[in-house]
Parts: sequence; C-alpha cells; structure tokens
Amino acid sequence: MNKIKENTGIAIAHAINDLYPGVEISPEDLASYLEYPPDTSMGDLALPCFRLSRTLRTSPDKIAASLGGYLTADKLPACLSSAKPIGGYLNFRVSDDYLKGTVLPYILERGELCGATEEGAGKTIVLDYSSPNVAKPFHVGHLGTTVIGHSLKKLFEYRGYKCIGINHLGDWGTQFGKMIVAYKRWGDREVIERGGIDELVALYVKFHAEAEVDKSLEDEARAEFHKLEMGDEENLKLWRWFIDVSLKEYEVTYKQLGITFDSYAGESFYTDKMDAQVEKLRKAGLLKIDNGASVVDLSEYDMPPCLILKSDGSTLYATRDIAAAVYRYDTYHFDRCIYVTSSAQSLHFAQLFRVISLMGYDWADRLVHVPYGTVSINGEKLATRTGNVVLLKDLFRIATEKVYDIISEKNPSLEGEEKRATAEAVGVGAIVFYYLTSNRIRDINFNMDDALNFEGNTGPYAMYTYARTCSIMKKATADGIEPDAISGGITTPEERETLFTLSRFSEAVDYAIRDYEPSIVTRYILDLCAAFNRFYHNCPILSAKDAETVRFRLALTSAVKNTLGAALELICLKKTEKI
Repeated sequence: MNKIKENTGIAIAHAINDLYPGVEISPEDLASYLEYPPDTSMGDLALPCFRLSRTLRTSPDKIAASLGGYLTADKLPACLSSAKPIGGYLNFRVSDDYLKGTVLPYILERGELCGATEEGAGKTIVLDYSSPNVAKPFHVGHLGTTVIGHSLKKLFEYRGYKCIGINHLGDWGTQFGKMIVAYKRWGDREVIERGGIDELVALYVKFHAEAEVDKSLEDEARAEFHKLEMGDEENLKLWRWFIDVSLKEYEVTYKQLGITFDSYAGESFYTDKMDAQVEKLRKAGLLKIDNGASVVDLSEYDMPPCLILKSDGSTLYATRDIAAAVYRYDTYHFDRCIYVTSSAQSLHFAQLFRVISLMGYDWADRLVHVPYGTVSINGEKLATRTGNVVLLKDLFRIATEKVYDIISEKNPSLEGEEKRATAEAVGVGAIVFYYLTSNRIRDINFNMDDALNFEGNTGPYAMYTYARTCSIMKKATADGIEPDAISGGITTPEERETLFTLSRFSEAVDYAIRDYEPSIVTRYILDLCAAFNRFYHNCPILSAKDAETVRFRLALTSAVKNTLGAALELICLKKTEKI
C-alpha cells in the first residue's frame, strides 16, 4: 500500500539521470536514503544529499538546489505535492489528496489487512523459538525468544508466508541426570504433583547446593543420564513425568500470551536421527579426534572446533541441532529456518551453519540466527540453579492485579469475567510491550517498577488508545452515523499527521521483517497512538461542527482502529475494546 518512498525514489532517479548524465543510482537505493525529518514543518520526507555528494562530485547544498529546481509539480509523482531544498536536504511534502483519496480509502476497505500482502505465497518459514528447558520454570529470561519469535511468525504470516512454529524443548541432556539424582535422593511425588514445576526447581537448586560440598554428585548425575540414554525404564518414566509436569505449566503461560506451536519436537526427538549425520560427517572426512572427542575443525573459518561427540560418545547440542535441521528441511522444505535465541549462542549457530554447509547441504544458506540481548536482574545474570530469576507467572500475576485495581477505580461498569480477562490482557500486554520496545539485540537490565509502569509510552497506553477508537466507533453506530472518507477534507494539522502516520504502517512491517525486528512495529504503534491522541484531543469527532466533518473524522478513527488493531496483534498483544 505504501508506495510513497518507492515513487519518490523513482522521481529522484529520473532527475539525476537528466541533471547528471552518465551517473546511475537505482531508485531502490535512493528510496532507502529517505528519512523522516524531526520537524514535520520542514516536510514529510527528506533526502540527505551528502549521501550523493561523492558520486555526483558536488556539494550537498548544490545537489539539493538542482534537484529541487528540477522536480517541479509536473515532474513529481501523484503522492507528492512539493520538493524544496533546505541546506543539504531536499524535503518532500506528501499530497493531501493522496492521503485522503488513496491512503484512507485503502485502509477502510482492507481493514486489519491494510498492511498485509501475498509476497510470501508459496514459501515456507520454520521458526524455532521459546524452547524452555524442561523441569525449569518460565522466567523473564525466556520472554525474549518467546515473544520475538512469535511476533516474527505473525509478521511473516501477515505477508503470506506459511510459517511453522517449533518449540524445540530442552528435554534432553545432563541436567536430567541431575534431576533424577535429586528426585531419587530428596524428592516426593505427591509434593511435586501438588507444587508442580516449582518443586522440580527446588530439587534442581538443592542438587547444585549439595554438589558444591559433595563433588561425587556430578559423576552420579552423568551416570544417571547415561542410563537414560541407554533406555533405562525407571529413568525414562521419571524423565517423561518431568516433561508432563513442566508442559502443564508452560501451557498456562502460552495461553496468557496467545501463543500456540505447530510442533513440540524437542531435543529428545532427534536421538535416533543423529547417528546418520555423524556417519555422514565421518564419511566426508570432517570428523577429527581431539583428546578423545570427535570435532569438526573450523580454524580455516576463524572459529574454534565444533564438538560433535564427547570422548565417551555422548552427543551434544550441535549433534542434535544438525539432525534437527536436516529433519526440518526434509519435512517442511523450508525457504528459511529461523532460530531465535540469545546472542550468547551466536558462535554455536555460526559453527552449526558452517558444519551443515561443509556436509554438502545446499540449503545451509537458508538458516538464520536471530539473536537477542541478555536479560539481567539488578545487573546480575539469571541463574535457575541459584534462584536468581523472576518467574513469568509471578510477573503476569502482579501486573494483572495492578491493572485490575486500576480498572476497578476508573471503569466500575466493567465487571465479572470480562473485567478479569481485560486485566490479564492489559497486564500481560504491559510486560510484552516493555520487552519489545527496545531493539532485540540490546541487553536488558530488568526492572520490575519500569515494566509495570503504566504511564507514558507503554503497552497499556497503546491498548487504551485502541479501546478509545472502539468506543468512538461503537457510539457512532448507536447514533446511526457512518464513516465516510469522501466527505469533508483535511482541515487541521492533526488530521494530516494522523493520516501520514497511517501511511507508514506497511513500511514498518517491511522493515520489521527485513531486520527481524518486532520493535520497529512497537515504536510505530507509539507514533500512531501519539498522532491519534493529539487528533482526538484537538479535533472534535462526533461533535464536529458539520455532518461531513463528523463522517470524515469518523473514517479517520476507523482507519486508526484497523491499523492499530493489526499492529497490536503483530507484537503479540490482545485487542481490548474496553478498559
């Protein structure tokens, strides 16, 4: 829908071709140079001409002046009304007629699909995200992979891709040897059935505390895990039970977040699929023995060796991840397989992708690692074994209780189950929005007060703005008033700003997908909310002076409702029609 930058880039390219013969700069590159001026009185778009100075061998001021003189009204695309040089910048103004006659009707016609396309039709994307370690609680450190991954899934689906969401559960490894030892020594089945995953965590923490004193516990744990790998029935029963207890609680959290998965195939799923890949590595001459362990030498690629088998023959993450990647390609024939994990695993995935490429799999270049920054609490690293975590269920509960009290005070008409559901949606939304506001690669020092601060640029503010648009539209329907984009016109700066912000939604989705960066949509939501609320406070809608203005402003409100509703869903927030 948003062709403004694209068409502007084409117009600039034509101007450069005529004014600077022999110089070719693609319209796509020129469109990518365009910026949004901080002061909208200067223009809606700006071309910083210093980016052309070296190529055109002319000063930015002279480039801006020559392009501005050339791009008169008859040479501009229909979406633009003017091009004016200011210093080393060429500033463009988007046409009011385009905003009112093209942008607004399109959004009203498409509804919440106003930023959707079919560009991904026929293509499949596999996304590996969330993937908690079984027998450990869902804490704030899991929030990143979970909400970034699911937001990316929603974004790609919005653009027509078939997406497969995989929860690659951490359901295998030496930690289960530790859990089995802890349970056999100190566990009580009835206590765990009542207390759930919290009791499993207590056992895990106790194991590490005891192992500090009794080092033999680590050897005992390795022995119990080896028995598990060999199919010991007692250990297998305990292992399956640990998984069932864990999944029961995880599903509660996923339901609160509105997240479902297409597959829960965890690490254990690939135990019978690894031997074939190890043999393939061996036949290709890639495996080398280093102190008894089997590794792939990656020194040629400035990376340490990738460990495939321990000296005792046990498998590792890399072994399982190779088997998983091959299985996923054979099963889903993906165009991209995206792994959303902490940046601390960047080396692991660089090694993994290189090894898969060396094995001769020609789809290795379709594998993508999307890293995100680490989460700490008061500057300290999260660690289940020491208990330094903030559990998501506790965080969601506190946030929900806070919202419930606010709703009780400000909207007493909302009650019962609707009130509880709204409080949970807004409370959980506040935490998700807080996390997705920053660039994903940025480290976060989690602060409970900041996360639960509902003032300013927050999730509750965005969700309340959506509820405000719903309330206006509901009242208009009750009064028999229909929105009409044709009647009336743009008469205030607030109307224009809101329309121009609406025109940028498709671009925000483009960039979020290009950069694997949901925070771009989150920040767009804040821009749209700010523009609409200025419009709402300064421009009477249902009480405007004439019927045409009422219908036009109602159409603008409806467009904001559609766009904001779509954007909220793309970042995993629920739409609340009442707060």
